[in-house]
Formats: sequence, structure tokens, C-alpha cells
Amino acid sequence: MQALVKSTAGPGLTLTTWADPTPGPHDAVVKIAATSLCGTDVHIYRWDEWAQRRIHPPRIIGHELCGHVVEVGRDVSLVKVGDYVAAESHLTCGGCFQCRTGQAHVCKNYKILGIDRDGSYAQYVTLPENVLWRTDPKIPPELACVQEPLGNAVDAALAEDLTGHTVLITGCGPTGLFAAAVARTAGAATIIASDISDYRLGLAKQVGVDHAFNAKVDSSEHIAAAILDITAGEGVDAALEMSGNPTAMHQAFQAVKNGGRVTLFGISTGPVCFDLPNEMIFKGIRVYGITGRRLFGTWYRLAGLFKAGLDIRPVITHSFPLSEFATGFELIQSGQCGKVVLIPE
Repeated sequence: MQALVKSTAGPGLTLTTWADPTPGPHDAVVKIAATSLCGTDVHIYRWDEWAQRRIHPPRIIGHELCGHVVEVGRDVSLVKVGDYVAAESHLTCGGCFQCRTGQAHVCKNYKILGIDRDGSYAQYVTLPENVLWRTDPKIPPELACVQEPLGNAVDAALAEDLTGHTVLITGCGPTGLFAAAVARTAGAATIIASDISDYRLGLAKQVGVDHAFNAKVDSSEHIAAAILDITAGEGVDAALEMSGNPTAMHQAFQAVKNGGRVTLFGISTGPVCFDLPNEMIFKGIRVYGITGRRLFGTWYRLAGLFKAGLDIRPVITHSFPLSEFATGFELIQSGQCGKVVLIPE
């Protein structure tokens, strides 16, 4: 098969021929219909410090996918040949405290598809049956393959109910855009977004954002004053920090009303200092740290959101054959895209 491989310890990827996978007793082989690029994959492509510590070439990367089951191991019972599936990228141990108490999304011993085992940037991938998610055939591949990162946005947005609430989203990368779409579908009254890219703020408007601010053009003071004006002096009910930028993090805590909540999803490049008394304690706010998705509660909730009309099509801005992967990575690094999808030939 064709596969996109981190073949050596250095920048770039190699499109090459790779042995077709075979299933173990509890595995299924999935023929990839579509697979999407993720920020994690950009780290690997660039071969930054994180990737150098974490990746051991050769490795087929990629972890966001959908496709059809074409072969199953002898003991597989959860899926069958022909099933249309997506996949949870976190392979959990099932035996640690977290796994045994309903918190497998923070398993202490998890492995990640495309990092610890060969991933989805290929024509086929082998996966344990218990991470496969049977998907509605009505959902096209370019949408079905992003259910994994979309689940991050569902957990970030719906850590608490948003119906009738005012929401601030700082950071309009793909997951921030997904969060805006989820918030709109969940019945948020007013959605405010900030980013440094007019292109992505335009996408935010397409998925339901009411007010958009360019943090590179508008000062923090201007944005803070505008948010107070929009919320009749109260501040937002919920702030979703999706960028990892320290300034945006402080903006989120400043903008939320007393007694509101802040959800932190964006990852900063280093430690961030906060004024705990004034930004959190005296305001009596609730803070959620979001990593991955709840297994598999978020997936069931996501299926319901699709049925309720969740529309993420504006976020999927580009699709390329697997052989044109470099164009996709260049787009992501330029910021002139939403979600980029690769289609194996």
C-alpha cells in the first residue's frame, strides 16, 4: 500500500510503499476513505523539539480518519466487514484507576495512533475493534474523518450547558471553529470570537459566530470593552480558550462574569502565570482542563449533534490526494485554511 511515513529523524515525510497491514485476533483492517491533518502532525512534519522526544521513526503518522472495514480478526465481534467507521485515537490500557472509574480519556498508560503505532496516512490501517466507531453512512468522508477532533470541541463547549448563554471563544483554529458550531447547535444565545487571522474569523462567521474581533488589530482593552457592551456589563457566561496564547488566556478569564466558567483547551509553549485571586478565586469561576474526548460518551453526544443539525462544512476548507500532502502542511503553517483532508488514491 501507499503510506506517508516519518522515515528519518528530520523534517518532512516520505510517501512510500509499505506492507499491507494484517489484523490480530481483536483487530480490524480499515480501508481509509479520508484522513485529516492535525496540529500534532505539523509538529512531526516540522520535527520540532516535542516530535524529537516523542516519535521514533519509521512511523506512519496520522490519527483522524474514516473508512470501511475490509478484514477482521478471528475474535472480533463489535464490527464486521463493510462497516463505515471512524476511530478513537487514544488506545487505553483498561486497567489503570482512570480506566476503571470512567475516566479513560485520561488513562495513565494510553498509546496514540500515528505516534505510538502506525496511523491513518495510508491506504489501510489496523486498529483494535474497541476504538472503532460505527458512523452514519449519510455523513460524507470529509466530515466523518474529523469526528475525533470534533469530539475535543464538544467536550470543551459542553463541559456545562450552553443553552441561552453568552460564549467567548479565543482562537479560531479548526477546534475553535468546531466549538463555535457546537455552541450554536447547542443553543448558545450569543457567540463572540477572537483570533489574529481575518481568514479564520470569516470562517467563524460562517459557523454561527455573532461578533468577531481580530486580536492583532483590536487592543485587549477594546475587545474587553466591546464584550462588556455586548453582555450589558456582565461578561460572558462561558469562555472557551482554544489558542494556547497567554494573552488570550488572560482575556478569557477577564471576560467571564463572576460565577461563570472557563474551559482551557489550547496548549501554551511554556508556563503561563496567572493572578489567581483576581482572575479566578474572587470571581468564583469554574475552570475545566480538556484533553481528548470522553470515551465513548462524547462520541454518542456527537452523533446526536449531527442529527440535531450540526454543520461543520465551512470548517473543511481543503481536500487533497495523499500524494499532495506537502501542500496541505504548507497551508496549515500559513494559517490560510480551516481543516485539511487527505484522500488516499
